[in-house]
Amino acid sequence: MSIFQKYISDQTKFSILMGRKSVRLAFLLFAGVLLSIFLPGCQKQTPEETNRAFEKFTNELFCQETASNTVSLHYTLRNPEEFGIRETPVTFGTFETDQNMALVSVENIRRAMEEFDQENLSVTNRLTFDVLDYYMERLKENAEFTLYEEPLGLVSGIHTQLPVLLSEYQFYDREDVDIYLELMKITPDYFQSLIAFEQAKSDAGLFMSDAAALQVIEQCKVFMNMGESNYLITTFVDRIEQVKGLSEKEKSIYIQRNALMLSSYVLPAYSKLSTSVQTLMGTGVNEQGLCYFPEGKEYYEQVVKVSTGSERSVPEMKDLTKRQIVEDLEAMERVLGITENESMRNMVQKGRNAQEEGTAVQDEKAAEENVSQEAAALIGNPEQAHEAAAMDTTNPVSILNGLKKEIAKTFPTAPDTTVSVKYVPEALQGNLSPAFYMIPAIDSYEENVIYVNQAHMGNPLTLFTTLAHEGFPGHLYQNVYYAGTDPDPVRSMFNTGGYVEGWATYAEMCSYYLAPITKEQATILQKNSSIILGLYTLADIGIHYDGWSRVDTLAFFSNYGIQDVNTVNRIYDLVLGSPGNYAKYYIGYVEFLELKKEYAAKKGTGFSQKEFHKDVLMTGPAPFELVEKYMGKCEEK
Repeated sequence: MSIFQKYISDQTKFSILMGRKSVRLAFLLFAGVLLSIFLPGCQKQTPEETNRAFEKFTNELFCQETASNTVSLHYTLRNPEEFGIRETPVTFGTFETDQNMALVSVENIRRAMEEFDQENLSVTNRLTFDVLDYYMERLKENAEFTLYEEPLGLVSGIHTQLPVLLSEYQFYDREDVDIYLELMKITPDYFQSLIAFEQAKSDAGLFMSDAAALQVIEQCKVFMNMGESNYLITTFVDRIEQVKGLSEKEKSIYIQRNALMLSSYVLPAYSKLSTSVQTLMGTGVNEQGLCYFPEGKEYYEQVVKVSTGSERSVPEMKDLTKRQIVEDLEAMERVLGITENESMRNMVQKGRNAQEEGTAVQDEKAAEENVSQEAAALIGNPEQAHEAAAMDTTNPVSILNGLKKEIAKTFPTAPDTTVSVKYVPEALQGNLSPAFYMIPAIDSYEENVIYVNQAHMGNPLTLFTTLAHEGFPGHLYQNVYYAGTDPDPVRSMFNTGGYVEGWATYAEMCSYYLAPITKEQATILQKNSSIILGLYTLADIGIHYDGWSRVDTLAFFSNYGIQDVNTVNRIYDLVLGSPGNYAKYYIGYVEFLELKKEYAAKKGTGFSQKEFHKDVLMTGPAPFELVEKYMGKCEEK
């Protein structure tokens, strides 16, 4: 599997398999649930009373929001009754087109928050308050762009997410099976609200392009045409076998009911969705990036602010990305032995070529990014570079155990946990990334699972760095460490993609230097991976903010040795269908690098990587301005 495919599939993995955060934020935006907020009253309170009241408030908010969606509830809590959540209705939620519904919810929460004296709150509760306040502000800003959201995104749309979320819906007891079957039964109602939302988008002139609509229709058809090999059938059989207390006859009846629900409710819902999208074709007015919609540029600014967790403006993110790419290129060229004079000659020649060819993108890049032929060859053929540094180890368990041991030198010790490695069922292999971490329920973080996709194993080094991203010191390690700090559950409500994916990408980049390869190989390969993701991020910004066409995008990537038209078209389509996704990974990663530079400068000779990592992990998922503000201040519980 090439590194291009790896980052492409990683986007799908985040939205689907770490989906409880993404899904929950979507339902907060669309469900329009009026929250019954606990108000602490206006009387003067002691710090102890204020903290107790605030924690009661956040628990109430967490329970009401989590219980408003059955899938979210199941993925978030293994034992919801211990949080006081009982007998909740079975629902997916609905898609709300009225922005006022979200604004009312935000206003209710904001009014309740005003009752708390922040000076009386502990540091940890003050951080929780600030995180909650930050996301309420984002929701308020985004409310006017409700119809700009695209729930049928090509990378992480509801139509592609839902089957995987259902296929990974764990059965802990008989009740879980019954709820699961009820979810299948109400899928038509859920999709009807989705169709109504798409109709509203069409009426507002914001419907997807015909090309995107055709891909959505094709994705629906692929799912509908699976027949008996449909993974909602095959995975159900595997899961029902694990339920204790069921007789063989009961299991057989459940298996038959599942097949009936699929054929009678789920597949007809997909058929109707496909037909409805086809009916709306021709109403889309934009075949390019978001900036071609009215106020599309402003919407993209909101998208990247939320997805990255960075307070930088889009032009500032672009500059940050360019600087990091140049830094990585220079490091790569030093290892390759390219002199400054050779580099300068290359830049001059590129400048002449750009003037002759005359494209804005080429001119911009020739003036700012100087790419040697040797570096461009590596960037354009990343898989070949990885194969040149191939390792002997291909056993995922051995790799994870080795990584866990190696990171002890520079990362703090996480709570004890068990890790199981499972393999993706054959029916799912074509839809999922080479490996992924199933984030556990917040009240059951001790048992963790990483799935390996045998159809996309790639070479050993690719598997090694991917497992670092998903396992140690990536998602699994970060999640378990943070869970061990006993955080307020309300903080799990929000999609902190910049922190979460930024950390995992940072972990992946660190892992090159833990692999059994030379330091020179590690440097070249790590910088190469960083550059590629940076290029994708510039394309993300270029397409949605600057209005790049396909020709512009091809010209841009050609400067870096990526000249295959099909590859660039694939990147263009993925960026088009998932605004801000690449920026989430890369800007999040670079924000951690920037934090590390500032931290090191402040500590001077006392700088410790282990302490830096500890302070970041103790703060937990949050916007980067809050991570910086609270680093080193969060007390251990």
